[in-house]
Amino acid sequence: MTQNRSALNHLLRTARLALHRSMLVQLGVLAGFWMAGEGVVRLVKLPVPGGIVGMVVVLALLASGWLRPASVRRGASWLLAEMLLFFVPAVMAVLDHKELIGLDGLKIAAVILLGTVTVMGGTALAVDLCWRWTQRLSREARHVDA
Repeated sequence: MTQNRSALNHLLRTARLALHRSMLVQLGVLAGFWMAGEGVVRLVKLPVPGGIVGMVVVLALLASGWLRPASVRRGASWLLAEMLLFFVPAVMAVLDHKELIGLDGLKIAAVILLGTVTVMGGTALAVDLCWRWTQRLSREARHVDA
């Protein structure tokens, strides 16, 4: 029994080290949350993308401490750094449809710009609220310790 437990502890330690050190493993973990979110959306028939559900789960796990930032930092940094690669196919599709260059294209560009500004503003607000929340928690912790 103790030998099995020792082997399991060794396996978990090895997996944890691989998760912290390997960008590919972290990308796999993030993709796994995305696929799990897709499964939830299809099962429950939610009107939101599965990636959003998956990232909300990641955020909840990070906030609760069940998932450490180091476990996804390298993978997330790579995704952010190479984000342009995900937009190249969309740009090529636009070039195939000349009608998108005229007035329709301007309308679409306006919607994209407004959506981008809205997402950036919402993200900034969420980051600001989380920062204030952590500052308040640290002040309360210092107050309790004093």
